[in-house]
Amino acid sequence: MRSYYVYILHCADDSYYTGVTNSIERRLKEHKDGINETAYTHSRRPLKLVWQESFYDIREAIKFEKQIKGWSRKKKKALIDGEWDDLIRFSKNYSEYGKP
Repeated sequence: MRSYYVYILHCADDSYYTGVTNSIERRLKEHKDGINETAYTHSRRPLKLVWQESFYDIREAIKFEKQIKGWSRKKKKALIDGEWDDLIRFSKNYSEYGKP
């Protein structure tokens, strides 16, 4: 069965890039080699893979990629760090994250 991957890269400008692929090794090489000069990551190299998750259904992978892309930086960082309590806390629609 084929696997698909949702991944997050930490960029040199301290931003995060989220993507989906069926070959994590190939895709990382493409990002790091800077093949596409108009790509978000091209001018933000070097890059570091900081999180990945595998899926068997491409539709689920794409759905999760889009979901992550809509998250705040704090929520992405909580996912990367495995901070599940913070991930839940940052999922709530608070105007400030400091609320209980």
